[in-house]
Amino acid sequence: MSAEPVVRRLGLRDYAETFAAMRAFTDARDERTADEIWLLEHRPVFTQGQAGKAEHLLAPGSIPVVQSDRGGQITYHGPGQLVVYFLVDLHRRGYGIRSLVTHIEQSMVDVLAGYGIAAAADPAAPGVYVDDAGGLPGRAKIGSLGLRVRRGRTYHGLSLNVAMDLEPFSRINPCGYQGQRMTQVRDLGGPDSVATVGNDLLAPLIHRLGYGAVTSDTDEARASATIGR
Repeated sequence: MSAEPVVRRLGLRDYAETFAAMRAFTDARDERTADEIWLLEHRPVFTQGQAGKAEHLLAPGSIPVVQSDRGGQITYHGPGQLVVYFLVDLHRRGYGIRSLVTHIEQSMVDVLAGYGIAAAADPAAPGVYVDDAGGLPGRAKIGSLGLRVRRGRTYHGLSLNVAMDLEPFSRINPCGYQGQRMTQVRDLGGPDSVATVGNDLLAPLIHRLGYGAVTSDTDEARASATIGR
């Protein structure tokens, strides 16, 4: 259970090229291929999940819209948001997709708790939420989740709002929920660095996913070659 994954820190990337790279990696891997975890940010983009409905895209303006094969509805990615992709062999890990979702959500809850931010997952609406965020009544979403499984192997993953422009979320019904309020780590007293939050999130992820350690690819050229420039 504790085979080491490779962690790649890929910086700021276009969504379409990363999406293609995830699919290519998943198609090419075999039972000997190590799992990988990719940490990155995306340039501004709306992504529409497999179940996405056109009515949830309200006014995209100049931000591109990309059809994705992950689960869920429409969401927004942009600089200042931590994105983590999970290229995981479920058969080798010994758990199902529901377990993986729970582990990922609880890892986000763990890292937020370390910043003094009380958050929780919702089984009826995947993602992570905080109550009365920023002193406003009601629930706000801080982390989203969407995965795809092909031949027992996953790709796609989570997005955690750190220190970004939240305005584009007003141009959609986030994850298909009209009026869903969004919030972020910086506005709730946490750090404003995506790199810091990414590094802090790795520990609970590795623990909850049952890995013994990680292999970090710190060679920028090699990590970049994973998905191209």
